[in-house]
Amino acid sequence: MSIGPEILEDGLPNITAFKDVEDAVKSRPKTVYDLGKINFGGIRSATAIALHMHQPLIPAGGGDLGTADIISNLKYMMDNQGIGDNHNAPVFHWCYKRIGEFIPQLLGEGKQPRVMLEYSGELLYGLRKMGLDDVFDTLKRVTCDPGMAHTVEWLGCPWGHAVAPSTPVQDYRLHVKAWQSNFAAIFGTDALKRVRGFSPSEMALPNHPDTAYEFVKTLTECGFTWVLVQEHTVERPENGWGPENKYIPHRLVCKNSKGEEASIIAIIKTQGSDTKLVAQMQPYYEAKGMSRTAIAGKSVPPLVAQIADGENGGVMMNEFPPKFMEVARDSTGSDSPMMNVTEYLEHLAALGITEKDLPTLQPLFQKRIWDKIAGSAKKPDIAQTIEELKKEDGRFHMDGGSWTNNISWVQGYQNVLDPINKLSALFAQKVLGSNVPVTDHRYRNALYYLLLSQTSCFRYWGQGTWTDYAREICRRGMEIVDKDF
Repeated sequence: MSIGPEILEDGLPNITAFKDVEDAVKSRPKTVYDLGKINFGGIRSATAIALHMHQPLIPAGGGDLGTADIISNLKYMMDNQGIGDNHNAPVFHWCYKRIGEFIPQLLGEGKQPRVMLEYSGELLYGLRKMGLDDVFDTLKRVTCDPGMAHTVEWLGCPWGHAVAPSTPVQDYRLHVKAWQSNFAAIFGTDALKRVRGFSPSEMALPNHPDTAYEFVKTLTECGFTWVLVQEHTVERPENGWGPENKYIPHRLVCKNSKGEEASIIAIIKTQGSDTKLVAQMQPYYEAKGMSRTAIAGKSVPPLVAQIADGENGGVMMNEFPPKFMEVARDSTGSDSPMMNVTEYLEHLAALGITEKDLPTLQPLFQKRIWDKIAGSAKKPDIAQTIEELKKEDGRFHMDGGSWTNNISWVQGYQNVLDPINKLSALFAQKVLGSNVPVTDHRYRNALYYLLLSQTSCFRYWGQGTWTDYAREICRRGMEIVDKDF
C-alpha cells in the first residue's frame, strides 16, 4: 500500500489516503510491545505521561484578512516576537522536537524512558510548511527506529483540533481519518499500525447520547482500542458518581437514542494543573506511593496517567526536561516504572483480562436521561427529555465535558458556530454528495478548509481576532465548495 507523500503537488497536506489507512489498520499485528521489558508481575505501580502539541493554522500571512495566506500560528509568532508572548516561539520549536533528543540519550545510558505524544495535524503541516525539518528528523528516529519505537507511543487525535461535542459527527470522523492519513504519510504505515490510543482535543467528551455513541463508534471503526478521558466528564451508570478507582482502565459504554451501544477502553486522566503536574513529573511520585490492586480477581499495578500541553507555560518549557530525565533514570528497573498505556493494556491482556472485565463508565449526566425515560409512561424521546431536565436544573447540559468546566465550547459563540455549521452542511450536501474521489484536489481543498474551520482555538481565545479568523476560513471554504461542486 502507498499512502503517498506528506504534502502533495498542489501544496495541500495528504489527508485523504483513507483506503490505504484502512488497509494498514486491518493488517496490523495484534500486539505492539515486547512484554519482556518490564516485570509486570513484580511492580507495584506505573506512570504514563502524554504530551499534547498543537498550533492552529490561521489566515495571518499578510495584512489583509481576506487575502492573507494560511500560515501556522507558530510562524506568526516567529515573525512577530515583540508581541505578547510570541518571544516563546523559538522555545516552542525546540519543545516540538526535544523528545527526539531525550530518548536516544536515555537509551544510551541504559535507561527505559516512556512517553506518549499527540500532535495535531495542523501543527505537523504547519511545521513542515515552515521548513522546520529538524523536528521531523528527530521525531522519526524515535518513532521508526526498532530500537527506540517501544519508548514512544503516538496517540491519534482530530486533524484540526476539533472538539467532539460540538463538531458534526460526520466531520469528526473526517478529522480522525485525516490525522491517520497525515501521520502515515510522515512516519509510515508501520508506525500507524502501532497507534492504538486516542486523545480528544481539549479532553472534550460528548455527553449527548447520540453524539457520544457516534464518537466511540468512529474511534473503534478507525481502529483505536482506547481513549483518554477526564475524570469529571464520566460517571458510573449505576449511581451517577465518578469512577471509584481512577487508576485502572474502564470500559466507556455509550448508548444512543435507538438503544444501540458502542464501547471502548477508557484511561482516566485525573484532574489537576495539567502542565505543572506533568512538567514536575508528579504522576510518578503519586504512583510511587501506590500498591497493587485487583481487576477481575487478578492482581495488577495501578497506572497513574496524565496529559498536558508539551510546550505551553514556563514550567513545561523549563522544568520538564531535567525532571523527565531524572524520573526516567530513577524509575528504570524500579518497582514503579514508566509505561505507555498500550504497553500496560497488553500486559493486562496477557493476564487474560478483557475489556468486559473492566468497570463501566458513561458520559456525564446520562444517568439522569435514562432514569427519566425509564420512569416515564410515554414513548421515549431523547430531545424532549433533555429539554425537561434543562428546565429542572440549570446545571444540566449536553455541551459535553472537557479539561475545564469554566469554558464552554458552545455558549456565546453563535457568530462562529453558525458559519461553521453552514460550511459543514454545504460540504455534506455538495462534496459528500458528489462523485468526486476523495483524493481529488477539489475534495481535499474543500475538506482542508472544513477541518481548519473547526479548530477549538477559534473559541478558546474568545471574541475578536480569533473569531474573525474562523469566519474568514468559513468564507473561503464556502466559496471553494460553491465553485468546485
